[in-house]
Amino acid sequence: MSQPESAVADAQAGGRSGQEPLAKLAKRYGLRRAIARPRFPVYVRQLYERRHFILTYATSRNVSKYSNSALGQLWQVLTPLLNAGIYFLMFGVILGGAKDIENYPAFLLTGMFVFTFTQRTVTVGAKSISGNLSLIRALHFPRASLPLAYTIQELQQLAISMSVLLAIVAATGEWPTWFWLMIPVVLLLQTMFNIGAGLIVARMGATLRDLNQLLPFITRTWLYASGVFFSIQDKVVESAELPQWVANLMYLNPAASFIEWMREILISTHNPEFGHHPPPLVWMSCVFWAVFALGFGFWYFWRSEERYGRG
Repeated sequence: MSQPESAVADAQAGGRSGQEPLAKLAKRYGLRRAIARPRFPVYVRQLYERRHFILTYATSRNVSKYSNSALGQLWQVLTPLLNAGIYFLMFGVILGGAKDIENYPAFLLTGMFVFTFTQRTVTVGAKSISGNLSLIRALHFPRASLPLAYTIQELQQLAISMSVLLAIVAATGEWPTWFWLMIPVVLLLQTMFNIGAGLIVARMGATLRDLNQLLPFITRTWLYASGVFFSIQDKVVESAELPQWVANLMYLNPAASFIEWMREILISTHNPEFGHHPPPLVWMSCVFWAVFALGFGFWYFWRSEERYGRG
């Protein structure tokens, strides 16, 4: 008789006689629950072993997302462009924001494209567990694979959007410089932050079913506080005559930091005193949020690995 069969026979006998609890029997025979949460290093290794599944799942979702629309994948670019056009009309023309900022189209588009990457990742990440319960209950795999796949899906869409953004920025007179080589660095840090944020909201969305209803209001408030439509330095310090620490506090907002750094790279007239180099507070904020969100996000999500798909 094999070891598992012996354990089952002993468990049945113990259940009839009440001699030994099941937990002690499992420990004696070296058995563990199939859905038990693995140790964190093991969990990370399991995710790496399923990297091909994660990439394939993300790509297939990306291809099928617009399969029923006439324009197909063009909506990946048209959506942020249409949003930027509406905001340019409202904030740039009607409210006069374009008068105070040189090269406002590049300024606005950079903010919109960078913020949209984080906004969409957080929004879809919140549904990555609750929207795939049938898959989770049918197969055994690291549940973090789903938020990771959703983030990769948004990163794939960003690659197309960034190509359009760079073309538009160049058309406004901002010719490529050596500083554009820093773009992948900023996007890498932002992707690290997005992965962590996606994991956090994925766990929250698995239990807080009303989170998906609240997220549009949260992300809209985040949008207005991130300096997408206005220069934080000009509006807060110069126009509102508030202390510099208020602007510095706003720059600590991760979305504002990534937007500010990308604008420093792409737009020569944006804070020309820094010469394409972001203020130290900005790049330090980007690095901090990327490392902190990635580390805490994985740990926070892993802690509830056993509970996903229940109920």
